[in-house]
Amino acid sequence: MPEGDTIWRTADRLHRALAGQPLRELELRWGELGGLDLLPAATLRVSARGKHLMHDLDTGVTLHTHLRMEGGWRLVASGDLTARQRADAQVRVLAATPSWSALGLRLGVVEIWPTSQAAQRLGYLGPDLLGPDWDPDTAIANLRSGPERPIAEALLDQRQLAGIGTFWASEGLFLGHHNPWAAVGALAPGDLRDLIGSIQRLMRRGADTGIQSSTGRTGRDALAYVHARSGRPCRQCGATIRVAQIGTAPQGRVFFYCPGCQGGLAPTDDGRPQRPLGSNPRRPRGV
Repeated sequence: MPEGDTIWRTADRLHRALAGQPLRELELRWGELGGLDLLPAATLRVSARGKHLMHDLDTGVTLHTHLRMEGGWRLVASGDLTARQRADAQVRVLAATPSWSALGLRLGVVEIWPTSQAAQRLGYLGPDLLGPDWDPDTAIANLRSGPERPIAEALLDQRQLAGIGTFWASEGLFLGHHNPWAAVGALAPGDLRDLIGSIQRLMRRGADTGIQSSTGRTGRDALAYVHARSGRPCRQCGATIRVAQIGTAPQGRVFFYCPGCQGGLAPTDDGRPQRPLGSNPRRPRGV
């Protein structure tokens, strides 16, 4: 799932392309919203809040979208938009000005709100690491309100602080040499502040550069220390990176970690050999 830095950058791109421009099309291909006519209208702003996108119109209406696991937005010069792109079954939203057309693809959520209700609708979210409401003291207090909760699970809970997903949680905990399954209460307040500060700095760099990297490198296979690297050697200690379940259904996630750098096997890890992601067992001969 795209994380806060990716969503922030997406909002910035959409805002630059659409803000201040009258919309000549706003098509919502989403259930009963499909017949809704919101024009005439112009875009006031496109902004991000955690993993949420808000497209505010000058009519007092907000288009709220969430990418979930597979969604994304594509910008195409309106003069270059083809009939095939327009008819793509993956398009959930089409917002077009005379200059640019924004295609919302495979979106997980599409909603229309009165703009005046936006703060109330997203009021359950914790402070946004990249937003103007960021408050590390509030975020730390939120995390420490559940002292027995595994720290990785708490970081992924958007009610505690908004914007972190499995990439930045796993990379931040690795860089701090924290066991993802350790209870929040086991971390000293200073360690918790350093952890959140480190993740925020990395996310800000990702938002500014468009490159989601915890290693400082930009090569395709060099962006992460642990995330999506199960079955491969740790870049620091050489132990095999592993993946195990964190949290319980339906909020459970798979989480990457290094048992050598982060305190041994996870309680949900059976210790069996794990192949690198994307590799396939060798097929028997003759099959």
